[in-house]
Amino acid sequence: MDIRYASHPREVKQFDTDRLREEFLISTLFAADQVNMVYSHVDRFIVGGAVPVNGSLQLEANKKDMAADYFLERREIGIINIGARGTVTVDGTVYTMDNKDGLYIGLGAKEVVFASDNASEPALFYFNSTPAHATYPTVKIAISEASPNHLGSITNSNERTIYRYIHTGGVKSCQLVMGMTLLKPGNMWNTMPSHTHNRRSEVYLYFDMPQDGVVFHMMGEPQETRHIVMRNQQAVISPSWSIHSGVGTSNYTFIWGMAGENQIFEDMDAVAMQDLR
Repeated sequence: MDIRYASHPREVKQFDTDRLREEFLISTLFAADQVNMVYSHVDRFIVGGAVPVNGSLQLEANKKDMAADYFLERREIGIINIGARGTVTVDGTVYTMDNKDGLYIGLGAKEVVFASDNASEPALFYFNSTPAHATYPTVKIAISEASPNHLGSITNSNERTIYRYIHTGGVKSCQLVMGMTLLKPGNMWNTMPSHTHNRRSEVYLYFDMPQDGVVFHMMGEPQETRHIVMRNQQAVISPSWSIHSGVGTSNYTFIWGMAGENQIFEDMDAVAMQDLR
């Protein structure tokens, strides 16, 4: 488990490219037969990836950093499979997970096990976890049953479909909000015009990108913007004071997860285009 500490925006103004990447980019989440995690002190977010190939993988607490007997002792978790079919077993109950299916697991579940149906085409389980103080039921969220929300236009290069998985109008949680946005071919921009939300932090995972594709992820205060060049299956941490927009060399998909004071998706502080610097 990698540990990331919170950064003040005044400090971030002085960061060079390497330091920006060190603090905010999560470059390696998916490795065969491993569960990789980053613990961010921004809203106590845990971001992780599990790739079961030669056997199952159990989600376990890092006792040194979490001081917990099991991972969900004081937490909840949202999981989305971005690979081939697999399963997540929660305290003995098996949930089959096709590509882009999601799963919410509430506070108190003791055993979470990841497995792939086919070792040659493994599942890739991406997860976000936040502290929880109330228990909500474990629920599978099949993308085939989700209600898509179509937004944007080809004129603005941002025609996209948004799927909300864990939110106030869908699967309930204590504080975690999670969903996925698919950009249509020929569209490259996300979350522009940009915004901040001082009451919540956010994490993006970019994927479904070609091998030579990149996304220029914009971050920083609206008047002190920076960028991080991101590649397929990499994630980025966005503190509450930072914008979080991106433009790719082709269309892509990204998973967004949020945590903080509230779960209201529309709670945003819009930034006018003329105010960006």
